[in-house]
Amino acid sequence: MTTIEQQDAAELRARMVAGIDELGLGYLRLARVGEAMLTVERHRFVPHVSLADAYADRAVTTKPGQPGQQPQSCASQPSIVAMMLDQLDPKPGGRILEIGAGTGYNAALLAELVKPAGHVVTIDVTPEVTAGARAALDATGYDRVHVVTGDGAEGVPESAPYDGIIVTVGPWDLPPAWTAQLVEGGRLVVPLKFRGNSRGIVFVKDGQILRATSSRLCGFIPMTGPKQDGERRGQLDTEGEITLTWDLDQQIDTAELAGVLDRPAGVIWTGTVMRYASPFDGLWLRLAADEPRACRLTVGNGATAVIEAPVIPARTPAVVGTGSLAYLVQREIAADVDGTRRFELGAAAYGSTDPAERLRTHIQAWDADRDAHPTIYAYPADTPTEDLPCGGLIDKPSNRLVISYS
Repeated sequence: MTTIEQQDAAELRARMVAGIDELGLGYLRLARVGEAMLTVERHRFVPHVSLADAYADRAVTTKPGQPGQQPQSCASQPSIVAMMLDQLDPKPGGRILEIGAGTGYNAALLAELVKPAGHVVTIDVTPEVTAGARAALDATGYDRVHVVTGDGAEGVPESAPYDGIIVTVGPWDLPPAWTAQLVEGGRLVVPLKFRGNSRGIVFVKDGQILRATSSRLCGFIPMTGPKQDGERRGQLDTEGEITLTWDLDQQIDTAELAGVLDRPAGVIWTGTVMRYASPFDGLWLRLAADEPRACRLTVGNGATAVIEAPVIPARTPAVVGTGSLAYLVQREIAADVDGTRRFELGAAAYGSTDPAERLRTHIQAWDADRDAHPTIYAYPADTPTEDLPCGGLIDKPSNRLVISYS
């Protein structure tokens, strides 16, 4: 690379970090995370794309999937990388395990954050991925990072215990090995999937229990493994363009919803008003805590069934009843005095209005305190129910997830 190209890359890194900070989402609360991102040359971990693309705030696919399927591996969006590193808060001298090696870029950032005496281990199940990460780390001076080919669900016990574990794939279940390999008080940052959505959760280890009071919306390529296939999907139309996604522990049968979208829809408006582009992901947390039959509705571009437009066609909160369905919709209302567009949230009802009434109750509960965040617990799977705190319970093969606003 010429001197001019090196200068261009440094300038693009500076713009990337400044852009993340300007998002105003608190993704760079720790200045040293930004400093690490200014230091590590991301373009050397994604050499198949241009400098501009290497430093754009978007993911870069490194191993495509089959046609119509998600990529098998990618370099994560820089703003999400910054968010998760900020959540992990790795200290100089710390021992960190990364699940999902990717390109090696995140491991290089971790190595910057724990230097000079810290230790970083990264593991991935795909030999091609680990070989690429190893080569990139060696070429960029991060040869001290330990790269392992293996099942991330097992962790890397020979290098344990760890002060922090960061997961850069999307698990549905939390393998017990991760908790076992953390030090007491150590952090697990993980984009966990539940009730149709995914959140980057910061768990802190307390004995055999993981406890979190912070999480952010994010999504990653799904983790593979025998206990990770916990989501179920069903079609609601003959073309397969309208689907529901729910969890293994939920009693949902899409056969009971046959023809439900052929019935006239009604909408129950809630009086809850949002300004344009305001987040409502906290509503999904409310549903996970308080609604046993909350799930996700996806409406493809080719859908021909008569259906009230969901808030976000690709992923909209929904509630299933007996032969009935409700999901989140919105309508534009009068703009603010400054011209900002405003929308009222509502619940589209197909069949019985009971799930729509329940959805309205959850919307209004969220609206009463939009900044409220639940405590999220992960207990071992064999924990008796009477020993769990109050809250919404989500049972997974390895753990019992409790989401509590009390």
